[in-house]
Amino acid sequence: MKKYLIRSGMLPTDVFDAAKIIANNSIGGNVGNLIYAYSIYRTLMTEDVEFVPDYYRVNPADAPYINENYDAYFIPLADAFRPDFENTLKSYTKLINRLTIPVYVIGVGVRIDFEPDFTKKNSYDPAVVDFVKAVLKRSAMIGVRGEFTSRYLTHLGFKEGIDHVIIGCPSMYANGRHLRIRDTEINENSIVTINSSKLSPNHVLEFIDRSKNEFKHHYFIPQWYKELKMIYLGGPNLEKPKPHYQGKTTDELYVQDRVRYFLNAKSWIDFIGEADFSFGARLHGNITATIAGTPSLIIPKDGRMRELTDYHALNYVAGNELTEQTQIMDLIEKSDFHRCEHVHEENFNRFIHFLNHNGIPHIYEQDLDLVEAPLDKQLQEIQLLPPVKSFIHCSAAEMGERFETVMSNVLEQKNERIVKLKSQVKSHQVRTKHLEGTLNRKAVRIALKTANLFSKKNS
Repeated sequence: MKKYLIRSGMLPTDVFDAAKIIANNSIGGNVGNLIYAYSIYRTLMTEDVEFVPDYYRVNPADAPYINENYDAYFIPLADAFRPDFENTLKSYTKLINRLTIPVYVIGVGVRIDFEPDFTKKNSYDPAVVDFVKAVLKRSAMIGVRGEFTSRYLTHLGFKEGIDHVIIGCPSMYANGRHLRIRDTEINENSIVTINSSKLSPNHVLEFIDRSKNEFKHHYFIPQWYKELKMIYLGGPNLEKPKPHYQGKTTDELYVQDRVRYFLNAKSWIDFIGEADFSFGARLHGNITATIAGTPSLIIPKDGRMRELTDYHALNYVAGNELTEQTQIMDLIEKSDFHRCEHVHEENFNRFIHFLNHNGIPHIYEQDLDLVEAPLDKQLQEIQLLPPVKSFIHCSAAEMGERFETVMSNVLEQKNERIVKLKSQVKSHQVRTKHLEGTLNRKAVRIALKTANLFSKKNS
C-alpha cells in the first residue's frame, strides 16, 4: 500500500459539516477547491493507494516526518503564481528542497491580465523560479493550466515540453475521457444554477443579477469561505458590498431561500447535474456544470480564467461584450454547448501522458475508457451531507445549535493545537537534553585532551 500526502483540506469521502469546515477552513478559502481535489483523488486513488491531506500546512520543519511516512507528495495548485501567494511559494520551496520523495505539481497557473504582457517583470518571479527548480529536482515535469502560464514559465527560462506542459485544469478529467453535455430545454421554467464573483466588473455583476430573473427556478451557489460563515451563522456580511452581488443574508436570494452552499464535491456535481443550465463568472462553478453534463456559460474576468476557457473550449462570453441590452436568452441561442466535447479526448490524453511521464500510477493505466473508479465505490457507501441553506430560514433552535457546534469545533481545534504544541515542546526538551549531554561529554573529552597535552609538555 502506497501512502501519498496531498495538498488538500479534506478527502472526498470525509463527511465534514459546515461547523467543522468553518473551524478548520477545510476548503482552502474557496469551495471550488473541492472540485479540483475530487478529480485528482478519483484519478489517482487506485486500490493500493492511501491519500492523506496536508490540511494546507506548509512547514519546512516537517520534511523529516514526510520523508519517513509518505511515498510521494502531490501539490495541486490554482493561480499560485501571484503576489499574495509568494511567501507560501517560498515555504514550499524550502520544504521541497528538504524532501527526498517525489513531488508532483499537478496543475498550476499564473494570475495575469485578460490581455497579458509577458515582458513585464513581477516581484514574485524569483520565488517562482526557485519553486519550479525545486520541484523539477523531485519530478520530471510540471503540469500548467494553460497557454499563458506556459508562456510565463518559458519567459522565466524553463522549456516547454521538457520542464512544463499544458494539462489544463484536472477538474475537467473528473470522469476521465468521457464528457458529454446534455441537450436540455432552456426556458423560463428551467432549473438554473448561478455563480458569481464579487471581483467581476460591475457591468458583469449587473448582467448576472438581471439575467437570473429570466428563470423562475434559479439557485445561487456561492463559493467563498466567508460566504459559508455568513450563510451558516447569519454573518458577518461580506466587506465592501457591491450593488449587484448578493453579499448579505438580507439580500433577495437569501430571503427567497435560493442559496445553496455545498460541503462536498459529489453533492455539488449531483445537484447541478439536475439543472438545465448554469451561468456566471466562477471558473469551477461552471466546470462543475460541465463535468455534470449541464450546459453552461462562463464569463471569464482575467487571464487565469481565459487560458482555461480557451484550452478546454468552454462556452463563454467575454465581459467586454456585455452591455445593458445584452439578453441571456440571446446568448443561449448563439451558444455551442458541445464545443468542449471536441477537444476533451485530446486534452485527456495529454494529461495521461503527463502522469505517465512522471511515473504517477493512475486508474486508467489498463483501460483509458474506465467508467467506475475505486473512489466511486467508496462514495456509494457514504451518506454525504446536503448543501447548507441560509441562516434566516432556520428555527431559533437550529440557529443556536449552529453557533454551539461552531464554537465546539473551534475549541476542539484549539485543544488539538495545544496538545500538539506541548508534544513539540517535549520533543524539543528531549532534543535539548540530548544535545546538552553530548556537549558535556565533548567538553569532558576536550578537557582531558588539554590536560594530557599540558602534562606531556611539562614532563
